[in-house]
Amino acid sequence: EDCLGRLAKIHKELQNRKRLVKYKRENKKRENKKRENKKRENSKGMDMINIVLVEPEIPQNTGNIIRTCACTGAVLHLVHPLGFSMDEKSLKRAGLDYIDLVEIKHYDDFSDFVSQNPGEYFLFSTKAQKLYTDAEYADNCYLIFGKETKGLSDEIRNAYANSLVKLPMKTSERIRSLNLSNTVCVAVFEAIRQIGMK
Repeated sequence: EDCLGRLAKIHKELQNRKRLVKYKRENKKRENKKRENKKRENSKGMDMINIVLVEPEIPQNTGNIIRTCACTGAVLHLVHPLGFSMDEKSLKRAGLDYIDLVEIKHYDDFSDFVSQNPGEYFLFSTKAQKLYTDAEYADNCYLIFGKETKGLSDEIRNAYANSLVKLPMKTSERIRSLNLSNTVCVAVFEAIRQIGMK
């Protein structure tokens, strides 16, 4: 009887473990579905805009841009190598609790991004001649930004010379560029102003 009792107890524990595993699996599915619904709701009523960061270096900037994406429904594309880990506290702190609302895609390099995302590109650079307000943005366009210290590489700028745009600003030896997250925010809302809200 003791043996049968122990077997019954073991069987009961196994059944409980199976139920727990099943519950966790189903709960994970529910959470994933909830996140997807939040993303869809977040982008509802707005045309699609893509923000592309090529080799960003400062986690706080990317965190702020994640927040901008959440508020505008934009998709964020991150071109590696990154100058930080996606798990860094400073990135999460800047992005607050918006990170799970944003669709974030990763790429090995710029060529990898281009091969997967055909479309209309607007590359932001202080070396451009055309103002960002003179560009004509369309649904599902890509707004592309370089790293904080060097901007976009010569190779990328030369390959897309006709797609370069800039924000107007004073320049001097000490004034090189605007903060990346500020530049992204200005560009995104100009695109939204032109495209309009559904």
